[in-house]
Amino acid sequence: MKRERVLVCAVSLALAVPFVVLSQGTASAATDYQAEDAKISQGTVATNHTGYSGTGFVDYTNVKGSSVEFTVAAAAAGPASLTLRYANGTGTDRPMDLSVNGTVVASAVSFPATADWNTWASKSVGVTLKAGSNTIRATATTANGGPNLDRISLGTPSDTQAPTRPGQPSCSDIGEDGLTLSWGASTDDVGVAAYDIYEHGNKISEAAGGATSKALTGLAPNTPYNLTVIARDAAGNTSPASPVVDCTTKPSSDSTPPTAPGTLKVAGITANTVDLTWGAATDDRAVTAYDVRSGTTVYKSVTSGTSTTLNGLACNSPYSLNVVARDAAGNVSPASNTVSFTTKACATDGGVPSSVATLSTGWTIPWGTYWMPDGKTALVTERDDFRVWKVTKDGAKTQVGTVPGAVTTNGEGGLLGVAVDPKWETNHYVYFMHTAAEGNRVVRMTYDGTKLGDYKVLLQGIKKNRYHNGGRLAFGPDGYLYASTGEAQQPDLAQDKNSLNGKILRMTTDGKPAPGNPFGNYVYSLGHRNPQGLAFDRNGRLWEAEFGNSSKDELNLIKPGANYGWPTCEGNCNVAGMTNPKATWNVSEASPSGIAIVRNVVYMASLRGERLWRIPINGDSESVGTPTAYYVGTYGRLRTVTKVPGADQLWLSTTNCDNNGGAADGSDKIFRVDIS
Repeated sequence: MKRERVLVCAVSLALAVPFVVLSQGTASAATDYQAEDAKISQGTVATNHTGYSGTGFVDYTNVKGSSVEFTVAAAAAGPASLTLRYANGTGTDRPMDLSVNGTVVASAVSFPATADWNTWASKSVGVTLKAGSNTIRATATTANGGPNLDRISLGTPSDTQAPTRPGQPSCSDIGEDGLTLSWGASTDDVGVAAYDIYEHGNKISEAAGGATSKALTGLAPNTPYNLTVIARDAAGNTSPASPVVDCTTKPSSDSTPPTAPGTLKVAGITANTVDLTWGAATDDRAVTAYDVRSGTTVYKSVTSGTSTTLNGLACNSPYSLNVVARDAAGNVSPASNTVSFTTKACATDGGVPSSVATLSTGWTIPWGTYWMPDGKTALVTERDDFRVWKVTKDGAKTQVGTVPGAVTTNGEGGLLGVAVDPKWETNHYVYFMHTAAEGNRVVRMTYDGTKLGDYKVLLQGIKKNRYHNGGRLAFGPDGYLYASTGEAQQPDLAQDKNSLNGKILRMTTDGKPAPGNPFGNYVYSLGHRNPQGLAFDRNGRLWEAEFGNSSKDELNLIKPGANYGWPTCEGNCNVAGMTNPKATWNVSEASPSGIAIVRNVVYMASLRGERLWRIPINGDSESVGTPTAYYVGTYGRLRTVTKVPGADQLWLSTTNCDNNGGAADGSDKIFRVDIS
């Protein structure tokens, strides 16, 4: 039967139907029941498309109430996994009620579009059967009828239960370069398969599921480590993070620093680079690295040789650099001589940061910034106390409320991104992403210019963890709301098209999947680890920045349906189906959060790197020019950068009060940066 193509919003499965998930296959030990052998009401058996199993499929008549009823057998009463194999070659969702023995057990289950009528997908739901014969009916709930139905499969329920939280970790056998980490065992309904060990959100080791301790080696002497443990089972379910333990390795017995490096020389100066050479240092054991510094701020670490090309310098800017040597114990040599130079003139296209001024002080982890449509004030969130502020262009701030239900994670969770509805002047809607008791949420509130009210959850079911919660919100030129989500320290979720984690999501202002989304659900792109930067360029294209684990941070150009690789890829790789980033950085130089675009240049705020990166887009192409760094080490950890409406300016905020910065509450600032 020919289907009419009508674009509608897909029903939110995660909110409307408990325990229903999209699936790439059926549960184990499944028994198949062909639709063409079932009882059909207002439908026909057809064979005019390919890819079906059995002798045909059921083409539902386009009327509400059309149905297919199966008679199935169960050896014993209890739960079962019901999987329906279907095709939907239109852009129209075709929801159905699923009933067992005459009782609806899942209502209006979404059967979104597949690529075409020859492409089959699966939808699974948990049901409870009685011993012996059972009837299962799938009934269309709209005038569009149901999808083409190939078969149902019944199997044992899949494992969806996560392990319990590991017990309090502790450290023993602490040495110069290692320690033993121990923790209380987790439990799981099937069994714990492994424990993942994290240091400040980066996975550094793992242990077998039967273990409750792990020797960690290769650590730096006299260094604090902030450690947590996460349990996982064979199905990929992960526990909440364990409590934190802080352990410091012992000082090294080697107290002799290397000698000072030989004469530092400079050559090959360009607008953004310089070539450096120096004489080798010596050490009683071994020199392990050289640090190129401005004062005491490290611009680059060199682990091989006595020369380097220093990239990412600001154009037409003075620099004074020295080099020191380090050994494995962390002993640092006296500095070499200092060389001074000025980089070449700037290219005129795009402008560069020309001045910076303190706009507002007294902040504690300001996280999200979003301008009101009139461009006169912005809303700013504070992560750990859940406050929302109105800030004027001259930096005056007024608290307008707090976001209910927000909680912290003693890591990166809390009150995160904020966005203002493009139609705010008529509907007064503003949006927040925050961590809650059950996970991360996207919510809507009203804001009348003075105070917040009318809290409403639009989307929940986004898993949380201590780290990797994402959290940025932005409206696109299409009027839809985009949200970045982390993989909640469960990397496999990033590759699951039906998980809300490790994604860029795209939704309507009512919290429904936006029409035209590539997979018929909320997912716009996948394969992300912890994305926290979103910005649209002059052509309406979406750029995104995200944290790497231990190798490369990324700047990506986001396209609908594209897979950005995590955890298969970190940075560039040559894997079919994975999309490479447009630029990458060593994690020590970036750890990016917010991004903004001014005059076709991406500006990226960096936390661990403590610098503002400038990345020019090459015209209207999909490539970028050479990244250059500003304010290296000057202002500390930089979290959010936002374009000022109607001006070539940025607002740049710090989060030096977070766990990694350690500054006193109220120490964070917002700066105004002029671009000229």
